[in-house]
Amino acid sequence: MQDHLSQTFAALSDPTRRAMLAQLSKGKANVSDLAKPFLKAMSLPAITKHLQVLEKAGLISKTREAQWRPCELNGAPLKNISDWMEQYREFWEESFDRLEVYLKTVTSKKIMKEKKHGRKK
Repeated sequence: MQDHLSQTFAALSDPTRRAMLAQLSKGKANVSDLAKPFLKAMSLPAITKHLQVLEKAGLISKTREAQWRPCELNGAPLKNISDWMEQYREFWEESFDRLEVYLKTVTSKKIMKEKKHGRKK
């Protein structure tokens, strides 16, 4: 059994599924509307499988309204990814801050050395 974060990343790994999520970020859409951009490149069963992956990962919810199957984006799994990535963003920001301090020190020492020896750039 996969954890929720792994399921979400696996679902997001496919460009077709990401495109479907992008479409759903604009509002509800039924299955046929979601399928329309992809029908030349893939079959309806393949599109249905993509939607099932998104639904299993909790990224979308699908309901039934008469003959329509509207889908809606569920942002909670995306928030979980954002929260998980936050710790790495903080790590990289701190690393870049340390690099900036180091580069300023090195640059300052180089300028002082050049002034001492009478060289100019």
